[in-house]
Amino acid sequence: MYGFRAMFSTLFNEQGFDPDHIEKQLAHKEKDKIRDAYNHASYLEQRRTLMQAWADYLDELRAKA
Repeated sequence: MYGFRAMFSTLFNEQGFDPDHIEKQLAHKEKDKIRDAYNHASYLEQRRTLMQAWADYLDELRAKA
């Protein structure tokens, strides 16, 4: 499971996606306790974009196979 999360995080951090959106998609809790207590943003629209990029990436891999 950690291998997948690491690959996903690395792929999209390298592509310039917002780290907050990536971490939220991976269901990671905010390390900063104060920020975690006050930031309840779900970033749904940005996460949709992120997941579409993931689907496109998987389609690319399938096409190469």
